[in-house]
Amino acid sequence: MIPKIDHELGITVYSTKFVGCRGRIKLQNEDFKVREIISDKISNSINNKDSFAVYLLRKNGIDTTHALGDIKKRLGLELKSLGLKDSSAVTVQYVFSTHKIKSPEKIEGTKYDLERIGFVKKPLSKRDMIGNHFTIRIDNASRNINEFSEFEKILNFFGYQRFGSKRPITHIVGKKIVQKDFKGAVDVLLSSNSEYDTNQNNEIRNIISQSRNYSEIIDKIPKSMDIELTVMREMEKSNDPVKAIRAIPLQMRRFYVQAYQSFLFNKTVSEAFNFGENLFEPQSDDVCFDKNSNIGKFQNDGSQKLAIPLVGHSYYKKTRFDYHIQKILFDECVSTKDFLIKELQEVSIDGGFRNALISCTNYSLNDNVVNFTLSRGSFATIILREIMKPDEPLLAGF
Repeated sequence: MIPKIDHELGITVYSTKFVGCRGRIKLQNEDFKVREIISDKISNSINNKDSFAVYLLRKNGIDTTHALGDIKKRLGLELKSLGLKDSSAVTVQYVFSTHKIKSPEKIEGTKYDLERIGFVKKPLSKRDMIGNHFTIRIDNASRNINEFSEFEKILNFFGYQRFGSKRPITHIVGKKIVQKDFKGAVDVLLSSNSEYDTNQNNEIRNIISQSRNYSEIIDKIPKSMDIELTVMREMEKSNDPVKAIRAIPLQMRRFYVQAYQSFLFNKTVSEAFNFGENLFEPQSDDVCFDKNSNIGKFQNDGSQKLAIPLVGHSYYKKTRFDYHIQKILFDECVSTKDFLIKELQEVSIDGGFRNALISCTNYSLNDNVVNFTLSRGSFATIILREIMKPDEPLLAGF
């Protein structure tokens, strides 16, 4: 049976036949380890010449956004990351400066430390990060995880983190923005409760939803709700939901619309799979990625991988998936043109393509520990979902 939260995120199928071992992950942060992998070209270009600094950020118990925010607040040093890593893990990732400034060799925080490994001629870009390697412990499994053998047959769904996990509302906020219901987006962001969140957080959001004057309750809101505080202060100041959304850091407000795009992709893959579409092998006239990640039509080349459209204002509809996408968009009461958002042009999204299957390599199973490498943009929790098939993913540590 597919868990309720999976349905809410557009994931309504399993792509493997393995029964599932159930169990629990992340009993402690050390049970979930992630290390970023950058291209050999970039790795070999790092040198000792004074230019744009590159650091290894090691952290435990803090997410990337808050770690970099703390560095900027403490040292005035603004660093950017190639990807976001959450707090419930031990992670190693690359961060870098975007200006040629004096940079310390080492930086230490309460839950993180940074080591400068050198410099590059120009700032890194997300394309320089080619993947992540994971080492994950599964505790209390009901069956031997070594029986799982379908690593290369897993559909490339966007995972729980994309939607907020214990409060999966990022795609709902994104949908409101796409529909130009900016007040609705603010309301969801500030006061939408979640059955998966803590009672304390839900009580705080109830207070927010019942308040007519944000200035009276701002002091009661915990600092951990930094996005909500930012929005409330701007709403109190201007009563303009567009300005309130724009007060949110750019990366985050883009993330909301991207999360809605991700939800639509999950729905597309699920419905196409249920419909009987072959998602494991490309067919004639399919759009594919080649071995160099270039997009093009299928040429009967075994190295090509099936690509599925991502919805946006420049959506490409000439694929066998358009039937499913148009049906989903109709049910959602949105159109592809809606993803061009004049009021918030910086969060407009043009579309594109995503691999149908997860590219999973270097995988191994040893007792209750699983190791694997994923290409950029794929989610370890989707691999674990197929191995564990948990009844309640969030209670299982997802």
